[in-house]
Amino acid sequence: MAEGKIVKAIAGYYYILAEGKIYECRARGLFKLKGKPPLVGDNVIFKIIDDKSGYIIELLDRKNQIKRPTVANVDLVCLVVSARMPEPNFIFIDRVLAMCEHESIDSIICVSKIDLDREHEYEKWTKIYSNIGYKVFYTSAKLNTGIDELKEFLLNKTMVLAGNSGVGKSSLANAIKPGLTLKVGDVSSKLKKGIHTTRHIELIEILPDSFILDTPGFNELSLNFINKYDFPSCFKEFNSYKCRFSNCLHESEPDCGVKYAVNAGEISMSRYFNYLKLLNEIVEVEREVD
Repeated sequence: MAEGKIVKAIAGYYYILAEGKIYECRARGLFKLKGKPPLVGDNVIFKIIDDKSGYIIELLDRKNQIKRPTVANVDLVCLVVSARMPEPNFIFIDRVLAMCEHESIDSIICVSKIDLDREHEYEKWTKIYSNIGYKVFYTSAKLNTGIDELKEFLLNKTMVLAGNSGVGKSSLANAIKPGLTLKVGDVSSKLKKGIHTTRHIELIEILPDSFILDTPGFNELSLNFINKYDFPSCFKEFNSYKCRFSNCLHESEPDCGVKYAVNAGEISMSRYFNYLKLLNEIVEVEREVD
């Protein structure tokens, strides 16, 4: 028996890293019967059949799990947002950060392609997030700017790279570990949106016990697994204010401390409007279920 970590899953095969080697493994049907199939990021016990293959016997306890894309045992979500090409998508930023807060997963913001923004416009909007308490990195894979600082922060962590297509996730991963040669996508000149290149979830070891998860799927992230009354706490700056009602949704209720703070300029108006949009999505899903 051996212990290892699932670093990739394709078409029913799980690729397990153990003591520097990769084994192609199948999972016993028992996992499907229990409704707990193995995930990328899982630590597992497996039986080695030969020098290259084996089969999974046991899943070790998970620390956490992200539902979409589905990965396990994540220490950190790095939200990659390009300074230019494509332009920052703020509702997407707030959607991912809210998911991380709900799942109690640490998150950081990495602004990529800063070489394309000579006016440093990114410094204005990132101030909103740094004031809330999110750590922000400024990077350029082209100029190798900020890469060493980010790499140092990743030591002994498993990090998910999250972001819209075209923001530079694969370029960033290639800069962190030269030689990866992950496929880099272009940005559509017509739509100014990224062309998706990552096709499967893969965990990449950049240093011993330090991994990056380059994943598809965040473009379609839904928050429908969050209860509407739990959602306000996913905007962590709201938690500093008191309201008349303990289950206040900060929408139309009287004596709402959050709305007072928005009107006073203590909470970002743009963040608050994005909160209302995302809350409405959750409420609509709950109505459909009812």
